[in-house]
Amino acid sequence: MQYLPPDQVFQELFTDQHRSGIWPDGKTISDMTPLSPPQVILEKYRAEKGLPGFDLKAFTEAHFEIPTSKTSGFQSDPTRPVAEHINILWDWLKREADEARPGSSLIPLPYPYIVPGGRFNEIYYWDSYFTMLGLQTSGRVDIIENMVRNFAHLINEFGFIPNGNRTYFIGRSQPPFFALMVSLLAAEQGDMVFANFFPQLLKEHSFWMKGINPDWEAKSGLQYSERAVRLEDGEVLNRYYDNFHSPRAEMYSDDLETAAHADREATQLYLDLRAACESGWDFSARWLTNPNDLSTIHTTDILPVDLNCLLCFLEETCTKALALQGDTNDAGAFYTLERKRKAAILKYHWSETHGFFMDYDFRKKRHTEVFSLAGMYPLFFKIATPEQAESCAKVIQEKFLRPGGVVTTPIHSGQQWDAPNGWAPLQWITIQGLKNYGFDDLANDIKKRWIDLNTKVFRNTGKLLEKYNVENIDLLSGGGEYPVQDGFGWTNGVLLRLLVS
Repeated sequence: MQYLPPDQVFQELFTDQHRSGIWPDGKTISDMTPLSPPQVILEKYRAEKGLPGFDLKAFTEAHFEIPTSKTSGFQSDPTRPVAEHINILWDWLKREADEARPGSSLIPLPYPYIVPGGRFNEIYYWDSYFTMLGLQTSGRVDIIENMVRNFAHLINEFGFIPNGNRTYFIGRSQPPFFALMVSLLAAEQGDMVFANFFPQLLKEHSFWMKGINPDWEAKSGLQYSERAVRLEDGEVLNRYYDNFHSPRAEMYSDDLETAAHADREATQLYLDLRAACESGWDFSARWLTNPNDLSTIHTTDILPVDLNCLLCFLEETCTKALALQGDTNDAGAFYTLERKRKAAILKYHWSETHGFFMDYDFRKKRHTEVFSLAGMYPLFFKIATPEQAESCAKVIQEKFLRPGGVVTTPIHSGQQWDAPNGWAPLQWITIQGLKNYGFDDLANDIKKRWIDLNTKVFRNTGKLLEKYNVENIDLLSGGGEYPVQDGFGWTNGVLLRLLVS
């Protein structure tokens, strides 16, 4: 089946809709479902748009189904225990297997799944792991299995897991959590799960390592492909990327505006914006040379510490799966990759100056200056030394701890992945990372602050939100390209798990 993003399907109708300003959220346009064959709609538009009194809004509403939040009819009861609220909400966030609809941007999935909620009515890759933590706590292993099967299906279809099951996401992935999902399912169903999904684990690894070739070994100096970078000493680490270098279909007008005010080449700007979306951190000062100017984004220059820790775990999981199948030769090869990556993470991401794990700018050959919770991934995956973990715990205490939990970065840039916001997945990574090295008091303090904030907002609003203001716990979160969303898959999952851990 051919999957085309909506800008290619609807051409000038798509761009005219985005440029019109009628719909404040570009995602609304890209998620509309055509009510008749796309070519018929496009031909009608071309025939009618020049006529006197033509109304683009009326035309769109006549020919498309406008997306709405599926949870908008849910009646929340803030007097309920929050855990009970989450367990009820799972079925509201659940989507059944999809039917293919010509011209729709939705990529159909063969099994039921959980969406985040709000404007997000499709599955999202890295969100889903944190949602699964809550599903596991709720005993909903059937949904976990179906979601893992859906991700395996996407890998079989595309060779990787797209950002989400929308055609406009097929140029990029997201942080590679599939190995953690498989491990979570294996904890429930046994080690045969590793064998069942090993082909997809291997394909995902190949996706991230695409472009590495023997010619690299014959050359000196820096070499890089799409997502893989060989540094001067021969070590290979990875970066975020996107296969398209054009405005995002879901934020088309926003990207055009950013490019119009940028003093740089547009296609590289679009690539760096898209690469930040692959990171899941869209957007953050982490990717910017000037925290107050989105056009200074340079994501593709950066080797992110979180990505390389995730790929190290993927290599560890491939080693385990192969060993369980008795394939000692290939298991040994993956073990070598895993050990090399761990050494490279310690070499390139640990900063003695900062006392923390930092992203590495491979073009400038130095660490970036932005402290972020991505630096806790080496503790989460037990890559850090005890001495490094102790230093990281001090940095968390001094730079990140706030009344409502931990802030994502200490920088106030106006971007949603910076202060004052805190996000459920990074609370989980930080708490578990600290516990891995015996810093239980600090971990439990963060846990309590986060639970208390989530519960307070739920009592006041009846909602669990995508992100929270952890600095001023009397305010809701803000920043970013769209209003704060409620639902919310990964918040529900992490909160439910923390309540019982």
